[in-house]
Amino acid sequence: MFLNILMLHVLSPFLTSTAYLLTEILCKDTKNMNRTAIFFIFLILFCPFICLFRIKKLTLQCKNVKTMDSTVIITRIEELRTVMKSEGIDAFVFPSTDPHNGEYVPEHWKGREFISGFNGSAGTAVVTMDDAALWTDSRYFLQAEEQLAGTGFRLMKLKIDGTPTISQWLGRKLAANGGTVVGIDGMVNSIGTVEALADELRAEGGITLRTNFDPLKVIWKDRPAIPSDMAIVHPQKYAGESAQSKIARIRQALRERHVEGMLVSALDDIAWALNIRGTDVHCNPVVVSYLLITMDSVTLYINSDKLTPVVREHLAANGVMTDEYENVKKGLAGYDGYNILMDPDETCYTLYKAYGDRPKVLAPSPLPSMKIVKNETEIMGYRYAMLRDGIAMVKFLRWLVPAVEEGGVTEVSASDELEAFRAEQSLFKDISFDTIAGYGAHGAIVHYEPTPETDIELKPEGLLLLDSGAQYLDGTTDITRTIALGPVTDEQKHIYTLVLKGHIRLAMAKFPANASGTQLDILAREAMWREGLNYMHGTGHGVGSYLSVHEGPHQIRMEYKPEPLRAGMTVTNEPGLYLAGKFGVRIENTMLITEYMNTEYGRFLKLEPLTLCPIDKAPIDVDMLADEELDYLNDYHAAVFKSLSPYLDDEMTEWLANACAPLTR
Repeated sequence: MFLNILMLHVLSPFLTSTAYLLTEILCKDTKNMNRTAIFFIFLILFCPFICLFRIKKLTLQCKNVKTMDSTVIITRIEELRTVMKSEGIDAFVFPSTDPHNGEYVPEHWKGREFISGFNGSAGTAVVTMDDAALWTDSRYFLQAEEQLAGTGFRLMKLKIDGTPTISQWLGRKLAANGGTVVGIDGMVNSIGTVEALADELRAEGGITLRTNFDPLKVIWKDRPAIPSDMAIVHPQKYAGESAQSKIARIRQALRERHVEGMLVSALDDIAWALNIRGTDVHCNPVVVSYLLITMDSVTLYINSDKLTPVVREHLAANGVMTDEYENVKKGLAGYDGYNILMDPDETCYTLYKAYGDRPKVLAPSPLPSMKIVKNETEIMGYRYAMLRDGIAMVKFLRWLVPAVEEGGVTEVSASDELEAFRAEQSLFKDISFDTIAGYGAHGAIVHYEPTPETDIELKPEGLLLLDSGAQYLDGTTDITRTIALGPVTDEQKHIYTLVLKGHIRLAMAKFPANASGTQLDILAREAMWREGLNYMHGTGHGVGSYLSVHEGPHQIRMEYKPEPLRAGMTVTNEPGLYLAGKFGVRIENTMLITEYMNTEYGRFLKLEPLTLCPIDKAPIDVDMLADEELDYLNDYHAAVFKSLSPYLDDEMTEWLANACAPLTR
């Protein structure tokens, strides 16, 4: 392509001059100008423009390809294999996690991305001496295929018939090559992950799992440092409860479990418990640290240069001592309680082994179940945060379609514009995750994130899927809207309305207290299933209070999740449908679980929408909606208008009134 551009640049003056001379000669006697001459003039004059058009088309096509040269990944794999050979390791497993087993990790621990080039949030890479594979879920199938192309990695699609598990694949590979040792870094893998993999590998033929070696320390020459950003205090006026009170509740929960202490590894749990925040993880206001709680002491293991005098004073006032981050092993060695609780899904295997053979209780941490039920201060914070976020969304939506019609708006520039509208709002700190702005076929990539390499221009037609959110001091937001930028097809309307029906049916749910999210999931899917359609991601997740946008353990999804749903929890409602190569649709509101009624059969709960933003009516096939679904949509829009209109100018209010006007048949 670049050679074509160079040739065109060189030849254009010659072609232009030739055309000029030829025209001058021929036009001296126009009567003698024949069709052949006219053809040649046309060819010479317009050839450059034809070439430019073809080059532009090629350029747009190339934008959908990750810019990282696949040879970089190939070289890294070769270097890895050299190290593996010297260490007697036949295969190595790279997870998506870090020592704290969070969903999002600092750059220092993005080993899976480093070795494979795949940058989705979920996936596991495995490299043997002669092969490489990456396992990920349906959200990332299209992205992974694109990013793994030419690297030597093959894609393994989770939950698809015929896809082997990691242990099954390794069993076959190592059996063929006589290998017996698989490596995995115990610092970035949980107890549960390591023990399960070890058992599975033994069943595959006596394969040994080694956990005490990190090859990235050798081959990752420019590895980013562990984050060193400063910690900050999260004021009680937003938290609603002191750290001292939370620690007392945690200790009570430990007593009820007959445990004398616990190691807390999850960064959002630590931030919640101590009322501190930070910027160590992209879009997640947490600080890299460990927390050791006993019945008579609390120690935060954190690099001391991250602590300001204000933070030190805050911690001391709440009875929290500090020590250096790397001293957590020493802290565990000096722990004098009879037993200690370690969550097998949060605690890394290396720290588990460092504690030795002393009594351990491997059980879920009590902190997540405390954190996910919001107090009244946090709930009020959500309402204020959603109000400001709704104002930003309305301003953006009012801007979007006219701007697209004028031309020049792309996925990236639209994302930037939305962030700018949010940044205008008080208490804004950051986005809560990288905005998913997928136009056309990109909307079918569930977790697509536009980059300069993939960015495309928005046209006044079709659908834009926009999944975004913000971090405010008083709450975290998460919203998805699928927006018609102009005319849409009957197929797009049909799919859009199926998703909307699912969203509304779930939003209208009434259910017994302590029901599982799995019991509600069918409500979002039932209309789709009638037509043989489905989506493979979860329907809903918890949302933190100025914390992680993905908060559990409660979820709404097909797979069984036992955490009971309780009043005071937040949960998203986000069904979707995705037609590969065509478009995608998802509609999402963040909901609050509230009390509904008490009967002789017990307490019942309902879902209240916290998100305040109109749902696009243009792609709706109203004949597909039941009367109660149509009523719900109109009632929701009436509430949105009532909440937001007092804070908008006349022009914005007029736009919102139209967007929220009742939909009729």
